[in-house]
Amino acid sequence: METENIAQLMQGIGEAAKAAARELATAPAEAKNKALLEAAANLRRCKNEILSENATDMAAGKEKGLSAAMLDRLALTDERIEGMAVGLEEIAAFADPVGTVLEDRVRPNGLVIQRVRVPLGVIGVIYESRPNVTADAGSLCLKAGNAAILRGGSESYHSSRAIMASLAEGLAAADLPEAAIQLVPTTDRAAVGEMLTMTDFIDVIVPRGGKSLIERITADSKVPLFKHLEGNCHSYVHADADPDMARNLVVNAKMRRTGICGATETMLIDRAAVDGMLAAIVNDLIDAGCEVRGDEAAQVVDSRINPATEADWDTEYLDSIIAVKVVDGIDDAIGHITLHGSDHTDCIITGNAEAAETFINKVDSAIVLVNASTQFADGGEFGMGAEIGISTGKLHARGPVGVEQLTTSKYVVRGEGQTRP
Repeated sequence: METENIAQLMQGIGEAAKAAARELATAPAEAKNKALLEAAANLRRCKNEILSENATDMAAGKEKGLSAAMLDRLALTDERIEGMAVGLEEIAAFADPVGTVLEDRVRPNGLVIQRVRVPLGVIGVIYESRPNVTADAGSLCLKAGNAAILRGGSESYHSSRAIMASLAEGLAAADLPEAAIQLVPTTDRAAVGEMLTMTDFIDVIVPRGGKSLIERITADSKVPLFKHLEGNCHSYVHADADPDMARNLVVNAKMRRTGICGATETMLIDRAAVDGMLAAIVNDLIDAGCEVRGDEAAQVVDSRINPATEADWDTEYLDSIIAVKVVDGIDDAIGHITLHGSDHTDCIITGNAEAAETFINKVDSAIVLVNASTQFADGGEFGMGAEIGISTGKLHARGPVGVEQLTTSKYVVRGEGQTRP
């Protein structure tokens, strides 16, 4: 498609989204919920068609040489489609956030001042690989009264279109505007460039993908961002950790699904815990098919541990690889996380309540866990139904971005003729 045609295409999408957002801002909760429930039913009815389109994407991805982690993110199964449908139903069951009164006060002069939750407007979502983001992002935006412009990756194009068809059927059944959720109908990367400059139409962009995508969008976007940076997540085994708990949590945090952003990439372990715990944890990881790379102190424990380089501490593997570093206590662990982490998700494993509180207070990440797998870094697991991403920034939304995070507020002031002296 010619560049000027891409510009025209995106202009039309933006205008339609802006018009849809004005209508959605006052749409009744019943209509939005009906659209979500109909979309969920359509996902189930169209499961075979969605799986067929996904098979096309998977074949192309293998031919392109996508990594195992990328293919895992791309793959759809009966279970994952059912998960999308359940997510839509859970979102429909939430209370409508639009119109919620967040603050309510009466001034001495009789003015009634309220802060009320309202939609953001038009949300652009740019994502790679995961076709389920089409359902998650579209449904969350709709529930919060926003129009959505979705630009999925070229590798998931056919899958995302099939999922979008179910969302569109839901919108039609609820008599909501067709442009409430739009999937950019081209894989041309110029469409992304256009989205990044559409300040007249898009109120916020949520980028979700690899480091290079996030860096490009951060550098080029003129639209505000909810940034979802890489997940260089840590599991820290404190000296007072329960050995069996540490073994179970570290293996799950790394190996349950290695390709998700909440997978642990580095394990830190107190020097005082090495003799009693490290050998068993490493053995469990290797038995599960994980390559272990460690510093010199870790390598002493097991000859199968490969030497770690400085780059390993900064790497989001999204694969069956983990870096292991021996640290001298909690301050050393926190210092390592501060230097090498991505402010995404970090965990301490300990039976010491004081150490847990120190970790919570001093680790400045979007999600901090105590004695729980980092794989819980997920909006669905947080009771949000789904998420658009994990925001690692500090403005407005942080952590899983769900329905409430896709709203803002305005002040409503009611008077009875008051004038200001």
